[in-house]
Amino acid sequence: MHKYEQTGVLSSRDLIYPSLKQLQKGVAIIECVQEIPCNPCVDSCPVHAISMKDINAPPVCDYDACIACGKCVGICPGLAIFVVKLKDDKAHITVPYEFLPVPAVGDVVDALDREGKKRDKALVKNVVKKGKTMVVTIEVEQPLAMEIRNIRVNA
Repeated sequence: MHKYEQTGVLSSRDLIYPSLKQLQKGVAIIECVQEIPCNPCVDSCPVHAISMKDINAPPVCDYDACIACGKCVGICPGLAIFVVKLKDDKAHITVPYEFLPVPAVGDVVDALDREGKKRDKALVKNVVKKGKTMVVTIEVEQPLAMEIRNIRVNA
């Protein structure tokens, strides 16, 4: 049994990380481990970078093929896909966001890890609606690139 099956929280041991070069161009990070019949991320990818062995297998991203468009982020019903791009000493992380209030570009929000713990502050760089989900891009310090997976708006 995997630890996440007991805790509900993925760890770095549960994921396949892209290379530094791939992170610098930007890639979709898929944190879906559920073996359920679901494939909207596969269908949404315009360059076919996301694939599945079969309809019940977890999706996999070909980091070399991914163009970091973010279409998969807003379409994933499990809110389990993120786009990470390293730029200078910062990381831009695109997250699905389904809470109110919706942040605005320029807002400073709490950057949360997979357990929902505040790790830092983040600057909101972009907010768009993709399907029924808001997709928010934030900027954090680069060492947090693979840790931050949600935000909290301080109303």
